Amino acid sequence: MNDSTQDKTIWSEAREEFFHDVLEGLSVFFSSTFITDILDTISQYQTPTIGHALNYKQITCKKWLIDKLSDTCGTEYGTIYILGGWYAVLAAMLLHDPRLVINKVISIDMDPECKPISQALNRTYVNNGKFESVTADILSLDYNRLLLGPDIDKDQPDLVINTSCEHLSRFDTWFAKIPQQTLLALQSNDYFSCAEHVNCVEDLDSFKQQAPLAHLRYQGQMKVKKYTRFMLIGEK
Repeated sequence: MNDSTQDKTIWSEAREEFFHDVLEGLSVFFSSTFITDILDTISQYQTPTIGHALNYKQITCKKWLIDKLSDTCGTEYGTIYILGGWYAVLAAMLLHDPRLVINKVISIDMDPECKPISQALNRTYVNNGKFESVTADILSLDYNRLLLGPDIDKDQPDLVINTSCEHLSRFDTWFAKIPQQTLLALQSNDYFSCAEHVNCVEDLDSFKQQAPLAHLRYQGQMKVKKYTRFMLIGEK
């Protein structure tokens, strides 16, 4: 190992220890099992995408959803389904929010690599039965059966969340599967330059046309760096 490589290795180890100590210190101060679950997760899974899932924009948009949800739809929920849940950061934020009383959150994503990470990130609520990670394609689900519970859970969901509408190339097909009167919380954006975003919308009105809700409880937009995020909450 040459001096340059050795220096980079030492710096990498020092940086890892630095951030580990920061998170550990925060967990003590805030007495937060969420922070300790994050710490355990990033110690176990060395993937940069976990950092992306926990970055400022991601957390800000998720907190926005939770704030408006509690303001417009109440604070008590039996079961919540999160579609395209990725590493289930939103699930953890919902379950750790002191304003909310939730019986269970089920995070659904088609990527099987998400499940172990999402379970680690929600370890506290896996252990007490309040969180479950399911690997499935949300386009293949029978939502009429799903809402009755035999496929995933015995409780009818009080809320179905999809914050990844911009990723759904067959959005109309998915939306048509959702039964009438289902309470939905939806987010999309106008970040057309991202290759993975195959279903962006130009503005809030376009999003409302794409996802028409019979009873709209909240509509709004949030400007973040590089794009604007749109949100709709209401019954289909």
